[in-house]
Amino acid sequence: MKKLVSFGLSLALAVSALSVGAFAEEDKTITVAASATPHAEILEQAKPLLEEQGWDLEVTVFDDYVQPNLVVESGDFDANYFQHIPYLENFNEEQGTHLVNAGGIHYEPFGIYPGTKSTLDELEDGDTIAVPNDTTNEARALLLLEANGVIKLKEDAGLTATVKDIEENPHNVEIQELEAAQVPRVKDEVAFVVLNGNYALQAGFSVAKDAIAYETSDSEAAKTYVNVIAVKEGNENSDKIKALVSVLKSDEIKNYITETYDGAVIPFEDGAAEADTEAATEAVTEAATEAVTE
Repeated sequence: MKKLVSFGLSLALAVSALSVGAFAEEDKTITVAASATPHAEILEQAKPLLEEQGWDLEVTVFDDYVQPNLVVESGDFDANYFQHIPYLENFNEEQGTHLVNAGGIHYEPFGIYPGTKSTLDELEDGDTIAVPNDTTNEARALLLLEANGVIKLKEDAGLTATVKDIEENPHNVEIQELEAAQVPRVKDEVAFVVLNGNYALQAGFSVAKDAIAYETSDSEAAKTYVNVIAVKEGNENSDKIKALVSVLKSDEIKNYITETYDGAVIPFEDGAAEADTEAATEAVTEAATEAVTE
């Protein structure tokens, strides 16, 4: 009987040890949902750096702006890397999710790119310009068009502007609203396209060489629309997320971003810029919330 009890105890301890070992091994894996360019590419560069610290980074590419948030909310993924804070806050408001910013990594200047025409001087009555149709990115696109004299928006339109807020349209341009991933695909059918950095890269554009106009690095938009690592609330201070963010903000990754993307992707610097970003983000979130509740 004693032998039987002893064997049972030993078996239980062995199973427990195996379970703890498996859990520990699994816990060293960081799963991240990301857009293909540049997010997944940057994460690939982070893999060996995290491996040196004992972490196994697994990256899954998504081609839309919804699923990456839903899989983090559900707990299927630890984090995602594809979005800026205004989009994140607006998504939480509309979808009832509980996602938070765990760290700003880079920003992507929004730009106006050539379609069938190469300069804004060629713009003619009735020309079509394609823009993203989601709340924050459409406003950003319209504000950039306004800054370059294509349209004029209502004075209070701000960061929730839509085509309904266009007050003056001297060239009677048609604003074609498309899902963000679709915008670069119509570049051969419209006069111009307005794109954020990752989709510009996928379309083969360079901000430095091809953009007709783009947001400057010291602009409020650049500070507001920093791309972040997003996690479910409560996980932002976990060891794996801290390790991930630390590596993505390392000099090695900053150098990779600077040398690879020709100005289309710029590392985000902490400090004063981050304080400005927080203030700008609060303003964006308040405006988006008002727009949703009105």
